[in-house]
This record gives sequence, C-alpha cells and structure tokens, in this order.
Amino acid sequence: MGRKQHKRSWMLNMLIVVTIVVVFLVFTAHYKNWIRTENGSLEILSGIYYKELLYSEIDTVEMVQKIPSLERINGFSAMEREKGIFRDSIYETEVYMYVDRLSQPKIRVVYQDSLKLFINLTDSIETKEMFQFLTVKLKQVKE
Repeated sequence: MGRKQHKRSWMLNMLIVVTIVVVFLVFTAHYKNWIRTENGSLEILSGIYYKELLYSEIDTVEMVQKIPSLERINGFSAMEREKGIFRDSIYETEVYMYVDRLSQPKIRVVYQDSLKLFINLTDSIETKEMFQFLTVKLKQVKE
C-alpha cells in the first residue's frame, strides 16, 4: 500500500510543477505589451490579445488621461492593467485595450473612422516616445 501512495505523490508533484510553469508563462506573456513596428504597421501583442494596425488606417492619435466607461467583452483587469476587447455602449463599437498603468496617460488611437485602441506602456517615457512615433507616422502617411 505504501508503494501506491508514493506513486500518487509523484504524480501530484509533477502536476504542481507543470501548473507553476504554465502560470509563469502566462504571466510573462501578459506582463507587458510587446510592440513591433514593421514596414507599414504597428503590431501589439499582450498574452492572447494581438492587434495589427496599419499606419494608413490611423485617423487620429492623442494622449488622454482617462478611459471612458466601457463594457468588457473579453479581457481582464488586474491592479493597474486593463487588457482585452471592450465595447463602447454609445457608439456600439469594439475598443481594444492594452493599458499597463491606468494612472498614467494613455495613447488613444482612432482608426478605420470609428474604431478605438488605447495603449500605454509601463514606463511613461516609452509611452511618450510611442506617441511621438505614431504622430510622425500619421503625418507621413497623410502627406
């Protein structure tokens, strides 16, 4: 009987180790916004949330302090992080959120006439640099 108990403990220990590894990987994937600026687009990845935004589709870029009241479709809120897909109940449009710090200014991007995306990074200086980069790209595309 002691042998059976030992085998169950080993299986339980392996399950615990695998669970911890998976949780660590998920945390790492959602820890920050992974941004890549390629030829004609901005790619944002945060865990399972991915958005590719062509610079030619961007209508406006502005810095905002607050996010409007939105209804969550799919996503999560943890401490100062807001990630996922939300719904603007006034305009009935989807809003993508990639916010690492709610207390800091956020970049509001309007694209394809009415769709919105909010993004900020953990570091406020990086957020300002991203805002300046997007502003320059928007001017280049409009010229």
